[in-house]
Amino acid sequence: MLRIIVESASNLPDSTFGTPDPIATIIFKGEKKKTQSVNNNLNPVWDEKIEFDLKGVPLDSSSSIQAVVKDYETIGQNKFLGSANISLRELASGQARTTPFKNVPLLSEKKQPTGVRIINCICPLFYGDEDVDEDEDADDGAVAGNIPGVPAQPGVPPTRRFKKRKKSKILSNKPQDFQIRVRVIAARQLPGNNIKPVVKVSVCNQTHRTRIRRGNNPHFDEIFFYNVTQSPAELFDDTIQIRVYNSYSLRSDSQIGEFKLDIGYVYDEPGHAVMRKWLLLHDPEEISSGSKGYLKVSLFVLATGDEAPAEKKELDEENDDVESNLLLPAGLTLRWLTFILKIYRAEDIPQMDDAFAQTIKSIFGAESDKKNLVDPYVEVGFAGKKICTKIIEKNANPEWNQVGYELCHLFCYVECVSCRDRMTRNDAIGTAFMFLSKIASSGGEVEGWSKTGDEEVGFLPAFGPCYVNVYGSPREFTGFADPYEDLNYGKGEGMSYRGRLLIELITKLDEAPENKLEEIPSDDVLVAQKYQRRRKYNLCAVFYSATMQQEVGDAIQFEVSIGNYGNKFDKTCRPLASTTQYSRAVFDGNYYYFLPWADSKPVITLTSFWEDISHRLDFVNILRNIIDRLENSLTMLKTAIQAKCNDLLVAEIWLKLVEQVIEDCSCFLPDLQGKPNVTLLDFQILNLRKKAMESIIQSANFLKMNAENPKETLVDIEDWLERLRSVAEEPQNSMPDVIIWMICDEKRVAYARIPAHEVLYSSASDKACGKYCGKTQTIFLKYVKDKSKGAKIPTQLHVRIWLGLAALESKFNSFAEGRFSVFAELYENQAQVGKWGTTGLVGRHKFSDVTGKIKLKKESFLPPKGWEWEGDWIVDPQTSMLTEADAGHTEFIDEVYENESRYPGTEWKLPEEPYADVNGEKSVAKEEIECPPGWKWISRWEYDVNRAVDEQGWEYGIKIPPDDCPKSWVSTEKMYHTQKRRRWVRRRKRESQQTALSKSESDSEGWEYASLIGWNFHLKQRRSDTFRRRRWRRQMAPSGHLGAAAIFKLEGALVSESVRFSPKTKRVISSERPSIYHLRCYIYQARGVVAMDKDSFSDPYAHVSFLHQSKSTEVIKSTLNPTWDQSLIFNDIDIYGDPQDLVRNPPNVIIEIFDEDQVGKDEFLGRCICPPMVKLNPNVDETPKLLWYPIKTGGKNIGELLVSAELMLKDKPDGSNLPILPPVRGASLYMVPHGIRPVVQLTGVEILTWGLRNMKSYQLASVSSPSLIVECGGECVESAVIKNLKKNPNFPCSVLFMKVLLPKEEMYAPPIIIKVIDHRPFGRKPVVGQCTIYSLQKYRSDPFAQKETVGTQSKGIVHYSSKQDESIDWWSKFYASIGELDRCGGYLQKGYDTLKVYDKELENVPEFKGLTDFCNTFQLFRGKQEDDEDPSVVGEFKGSFKIYPLSDDPSVEQPPRQFCELPDSVPQECIVRIYIIRAIDLQPKDNNGKCDPYVKISLGKKVIEDRDNYIPNTLTPLFGRMFELTCILPTEKDLKIALYDFDLMTRDEKVGETVIDLENRLLSRFASYCGLPQSYCMSGVNTWRDQLKPSQLLQNLAKMRGVSPPVVSDNGKKLQYNGQEYTLSEFENNQPLNDHLGPQGERLALHVLRLQGLVPEHTEMRTLFSSFQPNLPQGKLQMWVDIFPKSLGPPGPPFDITPRKPKKNVLRCIIWNTSDVILDEKSITGEEMSDVYIKGWMAGLEDQKQKTDVHYRSMGGEGNFNWRFVFPFEFLPAEQLCVVSKKEHFWSLDNTEFRIPPKLILQIWDNDKFSMDDYLGAIELDLNSTISPAKTAKGCNLSMLPEKGGDPKAGKTASLFSQKSMRGWWPCTQEKDGKRILAGKIEMSLEIVSEQEVEERPAGKGRDEPNMNPKLELPNRPATSFLWFTSPCKTMKYIIWRRFKWVFIGLIILIFVVLFLAIFFYSLPVSRETEKQLSSSFFVYVLFILSS
Repeated sequence: MLRIIVESASNLPDSTFGTPDPIATIIFKGEKKKTQSVNNNLNPVWDEKIEFDLKGVPLDSSSSIQAVVKDYETIGQNKFLGSANISLRELASGQARTTPFKNVPLLSEKKQPTGVRIINCICPLFYGDEDVDEDEDADDGAVAGNIPGVPAQPGVPPTRRFKKRKKSKILSNKPQDFQIRVRVIAARQLPGNNIKPVVKVSVCNQTHRTRIRRGNNPHFDEIFFYNVTQSPAELFDDTIQIRVYNSYSLRSDSQIGEFKLDIGYVYDEPGHAVMRKWLLLHDPEEISSGSKGYLKVSLFVLATGDEAPAEKKELDEENDDVESNLLLPAGLTLRWLTFILKIYRAEDIPQMDDAFAQTIKSIFGAESDKKNLVDPYVEVGFAGKKICTKIIEKNANPEWNQVGYELCHLFCYVECVSCRDRMTRNDAIGTAFMFLSKIASSGGEVEGWSKTGDEEVGFLPAFGPCYVNVYGSPREFTGFADPYEDLNYGKGEGMSYRGRLLIELITKLDEAPENKLEEIPSDDVLVAQKYQRRRKYNLCAVFYSATMQQEVGDAIQFEVSIGNYGNKFDKTCRPLASTTQYSRAVFDGNYYYFLPWADSKPVITLTSFWEDISHRLDFVNILRNIIDRLENSLTMLKTAIQAKCNDLLVAEIWLKLVEQVIEDCSCFLPDLQGKPNVTLLDFQILNLRKKAMESIIQSANFLKMNAENPKETLVDIEDWLERLRSVAEEPQNSMPDVIIWMICDEKRVAYARIPAHEVLYSSASDKACGKYCGKTQTIFLKYVKDKSKGAKIPTQLHVRIWLGLAALESKFNSFAEGRFSVFAELYENQAQVGKWGTTGLVGRHKFSDVTGKIKLKKESFLPPKGWEWEGDWIVDPQTSMLTEADAGHTEFIDEVYENESRYPGTEWKLPEEPYADVNGEKSVAKEEIECPPGWKWISRWEYDVNRAVDEQGWEYGIKIPPDDCPKSWVSTEKMYHTQKRRRWVRRRKRESQQTALSKSESDSEGWEYASLIGWNFHLKQRRSDTFRRRRWRRQMAPSGHLGAAAIFKLEGALVSESVRFSPKTKRVISSERPSIYHLRCYIYQARGVVAMDKDSFSDPYAHVSFLHQSKSTEVIKSTLNPTWDQSLIFNDIDIYGDPQDLVRNPPNVIIEIFDEDQVGKDEFLGRCICPPMVKLNPNVDETPKLLWYPIKTGGKNIGELLVSAELMLKDKPDGSNLPILPPVRGASLYMVPHGIRPVVQLTGVEILTWGLRNMKSYQLASVSSPSLIVECGGECVESAVIKNLKKNPNFPCSVLFMKVLLPKEEMYAPPIIIKVIDHRPFGRKPVVGQCTIYSLQKYRSDPFAQKETVGTQSKGIVHYSSKQDESIDWWSKFYASIGELDRCGGYLQKGYDTLKVYDKELENVPEFKGLTDFCNTFQLFRGKQEDDEDPSVVGEFKGSFKIYPLSDDPSVEQPPRQFCELPDSVPQECIVRIYIIRAIDLQPKDNNGKCDPYVKISLGKKVIEDRDNYIPNTLTPLFGRMFELTCILPTEKDLKIALYDFDLMTRDEKVGETVIDLENRLLSRFASYCGLPQSYCMSGVNTWRDQLKPSQLLQNLAKMRGVSPPVVSDNGKKLQYNGQEYTLSEFENNQPLNDHLGPQGERLALHVLRLQGLVPEHTEMRTLFSSFQPNLPQGKLQMWVDIFPKSLGPPGPPFDITPRKPKKNVLRCIIWNTSDVILDEKSITGEEMSDVYIKGWMAGLEDQKQKTDVHYRSMGGEGNFNWRFVFPFEFLPAEQLCVVSKKEHFWSLDNTEFRIPPKLILQIWDNDKFSMDDYLGAIELDLNSTISPAKTAKGCNLSMLPEKGGDPKAGKTASLFSQKSMRGWWPCTQEKDGKRILAGKIEMSLEIVSEQEVEERPAGKGRDEPNMNPKLELPNRPATSFLWFTSPCKTMKYIIWRRFKWVFIGLIILIFVVLFLAIFFYSLPVSRETEKQLSSSFFVYVLFILSS
């Protein structure tokens, strides 16, 4: 239904003939509908509703309506006033909403504006007419959205930044397995008469439906499963759609009602479930129609690892209060938002690939414009819609000045900038994302904040005018495809600045746009220009070090840019001095390389121009400062809690944290008044931040006053942190990031992005300055598209950056360190043509720049303003570019390649250049290579044969022009080879620590030499050198008192027209003398390292790097938990800068862990960062503390490292003030010194090595003779060998003991490593499994406390009685235990026991400690762990540990051993009884949404498959099965219980499986092998079933616990145990006693046993899992297991848990009479009547309907029948339910069993022969609570029935089963207009007879034989009761004659009178004329008579 409300029009034109009478016409798909006319009105108000039937066809995007306004004319045509076409494409989505169209302009017939406005409101669908407060959230569905005033979708909860609730686990946004369960329980008050409801549930394009039921209150209780694999973001936006249909109706209106709910809403609920809620059904097309009934459901959304919460069934569901447990649909329509996006201009757009066309033009001599090789346009997309601006060709700084409009109500907004390419497809320049959560607020961010007065926290989306920065791939254009194009689409972190876009976003409510895109008015453009005012910013970056380089190539330089300023390769940008000088990396002597900047640190300065947004970034920095302080304090608090510090210290730290939060959040936030570039969003965000901080202060003050346990407040503190992080984000940050590039060989290699606000200086306050403003920070550069996932670091930079306004550049002086030096430099070039000179300089100048291509002169350089020369030009060689390959090495290998060539097939000859390097470039002969000074040869020249070469060291190849050398080489000579070479090597060793050439050894003139122009330079001249150069430099110094800030004056200084000063100067910061430091890094151990080798271990070692030095630890073989215990000492570290700054911000120590491999390259494991403790005075008695730091790789934690470091100022050259060196281990390994290493204590470790289980084969051979190695703290102990694992998997000697030195502090405790080795032939002992136990706390014990051993058990025999109580069964006990008292009968009243029902596995019950108190089960792993894969489990180790301290004094008595009196470890035979009760919520396997489950049990090689007893068509099968098997423990310890789905034609599918460790249950001290009942019974349903009597069990328990045995006295009424006396009376006082109880002494012993914490008689609920979805539960199985060792004798009789069988009964219903039945028809004579008959059936047995005969022509609603209905049914008396077994469909193979309440349905019908019978009324009687009848028809009325929706037992009711028979009058009802009316009364008698009574007192149906008990006579019906169609005589007699008797008599009399008169007049004698007159008169008279 499309409903249109035509409200009004305004400004209608006045006609020349008077005021018009406007009338509105709405046209939709050719159908016209009109309003009423309004007389004489220019502003008519119609306010009329017009509806169009959509006929089931949904709207599409092309749908529209046309509104026409005319002047109504009574005569003639209506005069046209205007029309408007309104698009309905926004309604095509099908969501329930109302769309207003206000001020729609009317157009004339020529489509010109008329000035008339019309207001329409289109309502296709809506949910209701309730008014819901927009600012408040409804609890159950009617919820507000996250934009103020804009309601959200129905059933969707608001997105809040801070919604305080229990935190659920964080789901990754990758596709993963989810399971959605929908249980449809029941419905109530469904409208309609005689309906057959069915429920359809649709989730994720999957639909299931329930079975068809009958009546208005059907009971379904069906569950549907939906398994999906989606990302959470996609799934949670989908909906669960529930519809209820009337299957009886074939019409289109068969839908009764529906309800929709978001999946995300369900997942956010506690337990990820909506439990047993009533849903209010409604008509989506007619919301005003109100409720369509109620549907009760349970909804579950389970992710991987989630457990479905248990449903608690109500005891009295019939009386369930619907209103208090109701989930309402959102009774709101969505208000539309109009996004008005103004796009002004863009700038700094890079050239795109239409530059190819310009290249072609330039070839033919055409001019090219390299600055504008781009055709940009803007594409804005949100909610799947797009708006594109116009294209501006060839403009890198385009201005669009366009505004786009779009209606939307979704909450994500994406904006992207694209570029059109005229030759290929469109290319994206870059993408920027704007999320409405950052530029809008619902007010939910401020928890607990209530709106008062005019204060609004929430606000609509707003933005700008402000620039948005765009990032993506590098700006450099190449002719090839961009390999990083995805970055331009926002897929990944953009590595380069690609432009910026000036936009503005305005949001308005309920305003429809006229056009989608139009030009911005010029006034708005002028307003936006004030937001583009720029100010000058200065940036200075000082590079202190570049270290940790692993790949060394060409010279390296670094580029710093902000925006386009400083981009070296972009030709469109102004050149700036944005790069450091080129430098070559030097080996640090261990592993890494670094750049040798020494005391001259490169300095980069940039000037740029940006908008002043300091008022925004100041807020960000202030909040980030608060966040950093809170994070540090929170880490300190967590560390103190983890380290188990004393409560006083923890409380002190916590109090300091809370007070710090209150102080920080109370800080003053700067005011925005008077600030430039302030937007509306700035004020809104400031208000939001203030309210959030006030809310945190309130919360902190509350905790400060009321908190008791600091640990419990961690959640609140983390919540504060989350709030602050959210409000700290700044969406209007128009200042681009600072980007540092690493450039090698003129290519960008690696980068780092630094947010500008982190280095920005602010004059507001110190807290408003950036975190790293003017401070040294460590930056790890990232490779472009790093494939190693962070395994390699391009370089580690220590850099200091300062960014600030040029007006504040004087503030830079306080941040500057050292002395800034600026040098002008040029190079003098010479070539050797006979002698050195300028002759031969091809393309080079005598004086040039470093490239040699730009000509320079010394005279051209003049100092800029503010600077002056300091000294003259000097020769200054660039040593950083001249470092040799051996720099930093102690040993080095010189190499040279000897070459020979030939033509194919000829002899080899020496070429002109016989020697070359590895790249084929010319090199000197090996004889000419001299040993450098400071080195000595340690070998001779020899050719290398340790490569793929022949015996003589030659390798062969083919030279293919234009290449100068072959591309590949092989070791075998072929005829076609033209080149061969061999490598000559010679080793040399450094004689001293000299690392650089002295001044006397270098060239005194400063020349650098090269063989050819463009080749690498070296210091010492060689014979092959033909080119040389030297660098001239002249230093400048600032004049006046500018200080270090004078560095900014250099930018852009021009000296001549051809020379720009900045690019030809080099700026460095130099220090007169660095500070010398001494670093000691203490690496103690690591734990949890990833296994990288196939033997399940790694060979870890660590490289430790600190600035330009690195050291390595030793390699620890075959371990995942290496203990290095090593101190690495770094001597003489030069660090420049103020030592006090170093204390505040020290460089980090970087530790990289590697796995050593014998073959191949060592594998990277992870990286750890440790900040050192700085000591400026080494004599201070302060030592660093070892702490655990995470080892990370690829963003994941792969272990932990226990490490610390201290950095000490070395103020004496000889280091005499340093602490003494640590103790030495071995030759040169320093240990961790005392005072830092953990304090250890002699500790005893007892290991219970019980056995190995489920060991998998290793290298295709089974594990047969394993032993165990246990390692801990450097000690090792090995167990005995198991001789035959298959026969006895237990160790022959079960207890091992070792003494080990363990740390006293638990956080330092090393792990326990378990290794399993297999003893194989020929002495092979491979490791076949390993396990690491990290936490030792749970195994620590007090050896003098109490022994906990498992004693042996003695035999005992219990005699049982066969006496049974037949009235009570086991199910009575079960139902009484779960609280279903209506199904247990009088079980509890007889004093019988109940059992404990656990809703989880017995192992998961907390008080039983996982049943691992005797021994734990440890999984064993093997093999290399691959990425994102779990390690494979190859077996299990059964054992345990006891750890306790030992005394160092040998005279002190050693503590007693903990593992003693162990049970016999030989295998023993046991009887196992498995009781399977029922399954719940099984995963469906059949197409009908059900499955046919049966049980399959596996124990060792024994398998029981109960396939013949499958339960058909159910998800909640009731098995009631007991299985008994024998097994040998421990070889057959794993009991596997699986449920399978029975399939007739295909293979049975496994539903799920659960595994029980029987060994743990048998060995556990909690006696879990057989639960203890509540009483000791010798007979009956609770017969004692254990092998031992309670007294024997108590004696064994006393022996096991080491206490005195129990003493019984007073004939068993008293018992003394463990020092306490018990009496039988205190347990059995006031308790009903049954006849089955045993002797008093045994009963008392059992009562005492139950106080000892043993496992009671129980059932457990085990979750089923499947290998298909191993992490999602497939259902639950309720069961228990009993284990009886045969050595203890025979067990007691098993419980009989066979399901109850129903009793056969017959309901005899005799229909005597009816009264006051509705008269539904009229007879042919006009009388009201009904042909009444009664139809009846029992619920669930609809196919056994019975009907009475028809009482025809009931005139007063009375009917007489004397008719007997006979309904046989099966009934469960204990449960008071009927059992119905029938096939659901004719094609079904099996009957499906249902349990439904016993109900009798009787209906009154009106019989029709030529049409369908008419339904008159019905009554539904519950036989358990039957309404008491009235004695007379007069006393029978509607008051006898319960209220609609009320308690069905509220009236006078009785159970027919207990009363056996009833007779009287019952009212029948019909629903009319939503109300219940009386439709008739039935007199009947009801009787229930048993199967035996049926044989004794037979009775037939109707009045058939045997017609007895009682005999039914023919009904005494009136003679008028017949069918007129078959009895015409009776019809004449009883219908026509009785109705028209006097009419017939009158007609007869009249006819006789007329005949008499006619004869009389005819017989009179008259004349002929008289006769004629009389005849005519008579004829007239007769006609008169007849006519009257």
